[in-house]
Amino acid sequence: MSEFLEMVFSSKEIKPKRKTEMISNAILSKELSIDELLSYAVKSSDSNKATCIEAIEFVTQKDKKIVDKKSFDIVISQLTSKAPRVIWESSKLIGNICSNFPDKIEDAVKALLKNTTHPGTVVRWSTAYALCEIAKLKTSINKELVPALKNIAEKEENNGAKKVYIKGLKGL
Repeated sequence: MSEFLEMVFSSKEIKPKRKTEMISNAILSKELSIDELLSYAVKSSDSNKATCIEAIEFVTQKDKKIVDKKSFDIVISQLTSKAPRVIWESSKLIGNICSNFPDKIEDAVKALLKNTTHPGTVVRWSTAYALCEIAKLKTSINKELVPALKNIAEKEENNGAKKVYIKGLKGL
């Protein structure tokens, strides 16, 4: 299946959104597994890695159960990437599926909290989304997480990210 991925990523004719769509469709049709995709992604350029994670994020909007624990751990590890797009796609994916892995959210929260001060607005917005989705799970981590989110919301300068925190906190 890596031939498929090589073809998709090496093509200059295929636009980025179409690449995401093609990969998502391959996952949904079971022609490509999440494991295969992430194995390819971790060895790829940041741009290709982000596209792979975006494709998984897109699929989880339809099927949240498609990602296993091992894959979830790989996505968490991408939160420390130097590439903003890799971080924000990973954050959105974690927000979509965190309810499947309540025993893994502590690891995700540690990495996500570090990204709340990232200079990139989209990184901070997607981080806010993931943290608020985790807070909605109402686990024991909320004892520390909710006050931290209130503090972060007060300091957040971007209105879009701030609104994500405020809306997420209201839901609690």
